[in-house]
Amino acid sequence: MSDTKPSVIFVCVHNAGRSQMAAGYMTHLSQGRVEVRSAGSMPADQINPAAVEAMLEEGIDIRKEQPKVLTPEAVQASDAVITMGCGDACPYYPGKRYEDWKLEDPAGQGVEAVRPIRDDIRGRVEALLADLLA
Repeated sequence: MSDTKPSVIFVCVHNAGRSQMAAGYMTHLSQGRVEVRSAGSMPADQINPAAVEAMLEEGIDIRKEQPKVLTPEAVQASDAVITMGCGDACPYYPGKRYEDWKLEDPAGQGVEAVRPIRDDIRGRVEALLADLLA
């Protein structure tokens, strides 16, 4: 592994649910070994309260996070770009690792509906983390 730690950006349209949960898991599970970003093509005003509640159940607090706008600079600064339904709004740069995770959108759903999405995200983040640190 190189001297620099790997970096990842999680991207979804509103940067309020899926990408925030993924970033929360990666930050928690990597214990500082991965630089983590999240952003959205059309950021919401706040993080989805059901996503916050679902992550708190896992002992991960994302309440202080704010949806951020996706910038070309953030993508360029990341080794891996994980999209979750932002489609063509996500800039493409050669040499970056791109993955598109097909995940149900938690917007407008209660915590009961968000839990399975959260659990799916955790499994994907664990696999990505293992690969990034290999």
